[in-house]
Amino acid sequence: MKVQIGQRFWITLTTLIFIFTVFVIGRSLVNVIRISHRISLLEDERDIYLQRIAEDSALYEQLQYDEYLEKYAREHYHMQRRDEHVYIIK
Repeated sequence: MKVQIGQRFWITLTTLIFIFTVFVIGRSLVNVIRISHRISLLEDERDIYLQRIAEDSALYEQLQYDEYLEKYAREHYHMQRRDEHVYIIK
């Protein structure tokens, strides 16, 4: 059974369209996977920053009080009053 020239043209054209479609869909699928991975990484990073914001907000609220501010300055910045001596032991 011989395939006529017209049929061969349509079979070749259909095959080329199919291959092109698979190639385009494959590239799109790869991009979707990359973007999904990037979105999940950015959401994790957002959660970390939201947690830091909550911690900093709590610290800011505590630093509004003079007693805690003095304690914080002494512990983190080794500050002292003029008439006292501070010895740092690690």
